[in-house]
Amino acid sequence: MSAVVDTEKAKANKTLTTIIYALYGASLFVGVTGIVAIVMNYLKQEEVAGTYLESHFRWQIRTFWFSILWGVIGFITFFIVIGWFVLIADAVWFIYRIVKGFLRLNEGKPMYTA
Repeated sequence: MSAVVDTEKAKANKTLTTIIYALYGASLFVGVTGIVAIVMNYLKQEEVAGTYLESHFRWQIRTFWFSILWGVIGFITFFIVIGWFVLIADAVWFIYRIVKGFLRLNEGKPMYTA
């Protein structure tokens, strides 16, 4: 009976991780979904501890915070042209991280630790 519960919990956590990736993807068009996603990451982080999904949560959290950091730097330097390139690079990097994470999740593989 416990194995069934564990399997259902694992499926639910994988679905949750998929939803969080989707929320991050949607944040490119509706920014508030990124906030919802990061809050979900922090609230549900303990539930995925010790599973391969923990690496996905780490990947998602780092993607969010580094994207915010580079977005702020891009915004600050926007008027000296370099900021345009920083913002474009940040957007491309963000999309790459979301797509890469989603693909590895779909394959049932953990993310890299770095």
